[in-house]
Amino acid sequence: MPGGRSTWGECVGVLSWVIDEGHADDVSLDGLAVALAIRYHDDEPGSPWSYVMYVDAQASPTQHDVLAKIYSGALGGDALAHFPWAWKDAEQLAVRQVEIEVSHEPRRQWLRIRDHVTVRIRGAWDGPESVTCVIPGHEQRGEELVADELRVDDGALRFELRGNCGYSAPFAYAG
Repeated sequence: MPGGRSTWGECVGVLSWVIDEGHADDVSLDGLAVALAIRYHDDEPGSPWSYVMYVDAQASPTQHDVLAKIYSGALGGDALAHFPWAWKDAEQLAVRQVEIEVSHEPRRQWLRIRDHVTVRIRGAWDGPESVTCVIPGHEQRGEELVADELRVDDGALRFELRGNCGYSAPFAYAG
């Protein structure tokens, strides 16, 4: 999902995942969604991250706990290879169990997390530069996109952008 530069050196964005098939040990994660509203600073040593994690309201308490640990990097594995907030300086501002409405339909993606996040994609990105720099798994074949709207209003994370870049791709994480 989309990201953008809000001020010099500060990058903001929203990432989302829908788990088609997955598990952690014997805990099924099939069909659950996770999203992160993020901010990081390129011009500060270590490029520190701040983020709010949103875990699907449909997750049981055990599933919620496992997803929060996977996506924060607390369980190790592929997260430490793919998620910069898991291996860089990072501050987890909150973990919220919320209803996540999402569609990853090509070039028409959208995401709604009531009262906190809205993302609407309007089509393919036609800019000269690649936009995948912070996307976990950006080496996967996917499509670069442009967001019609990217809005986050959640405590310390507040931003609204239009016409910024985004990226969509399937990912396979393990370990």
